[in-house]
Amino acid sequence: MAFTLQLGDKAPHFKLPATDGRTYSLADFDTAKYLVVFFTCNHCPYVIGSDEVTRQTAERYKDKGVAFVAINSNSANTYEEDSFENMVKRMEEHKFPWVYLHDESQEVALAYGALRTPHFFVFDEERKLVYTGRGVDNPRDTSKMTVNDLDNALAELTAGKPITTPVTNPIGCNVKWDGKDAHWMPPEACDLV
Repeated sequence: MAFTLQLGDKAPHFKLPATDGRTYSLADFDTAKYLVVFFTCNHCPYVIGSDEVTRQTAERYKDKGVAFVAINSNSANTYEEDSFENMVKRMEEHKFPWVYLHDESQEVALAYGALRTPHFFVFDEERKLVYTGRGVDNPRDTSKMTVNDLDNALAELTAGKPITTPVTNPIGCNVKWDGKDAHWMPPEACDLV
């Protein structure tokens, strides 16, 4: 069985605390036509390098019914910067246009098969997976990016077209699994494509 969600799979349920003091579940986003769930963190240079491009994409598609949900599943035991307290500080500082959830148990990362930070999962109206992978092709330095795969997928999805490139390999730091070496990945978590 594949580690990462496959195209057509339903979005796994979650119920997680957010930096705004509330707890959110998948059902809290039922009013959104489409849903982008992405795994991220506070310290990763690939996240930091591409957050502003992700912000632009989120703002571009907000009026087309696309909601963005960010999830930090990294173990604070591996990187203290990824603690919940630092998540709150980061949101206060940057005011990103998404809900920022904390997956301390890492169960949600396992359910989705998150490989890296950032790793994007796009779901259609039925909450079936229609795109998974990277946001852009050079997240560490977006001045050098040549393609925004997430934007392309959302453009096609919101226009009612099939997604030309529905699977890409996420580019970034691997998820920091609790009790494991900082570079450890589950053995079945090979590349997507």
